[in-house]
Amino acid sequence: MKKRKKMLACLLSILLIGFLIPQNLKMPVKGASKSDYHPESFWFYPWGKSVTHKGVDIFAKKGTEINSSTHGLVLYAGEISMGGKVVLILGPKWRLHYYAHLDEIKSSSLSFATKNTTIGTVGSSRNAVGKSPHLHYSILTMIPYIWKIDSDKQGWKKMFYLNPIDYLKE
Repeated sequence: MKKRKKMLACLLSILLIGFLIPQNLKMPVKGASKSDYHPESFWFYPWGKSVTHKGVDIFAKKGTEINSSTHGLVLYAGEISMGGKVVLILGPKWRLHYYAHLDEIKSSSLSFATKNTTIGTVGSSRNAVGKSPHLHYSILTMIPYIWKIDSDKQGWKKMFYLNPIDYLKE
């Protein structure tokens, strides 16, 4: 019984520490500014196969460096059907940072990333083929924000997606 209590206390401590770490996000695309994305593109409908746009597209020249917007653990660096070449990073506050449509991946799974770590380059892979090169950037929370649910298309999913535009710093 004592061992269980210690294990539970340890897990709760780790969870709490994750929430206390400041995130201080920065613009992930090197040299990009507010003029390189549409300020109202988050949760835009209609948006192709994904129905609603659950992130922000930051446009830049193909091959432009992408740095992690925060420090964290790279959970996945590889290719998926819709996002193409992607990197998924677990950052502070137990939030997942999703970088998609990369031209090149310059990171590897289970590595640590800082704000100065180049994780890839801007591209137009998979369902972005034929479109201007850009980074699709989303922030997901593993702790549902129930109060964010609304009647928009796929509005129930808003409890898991945070608007990255609210956090971007140039």
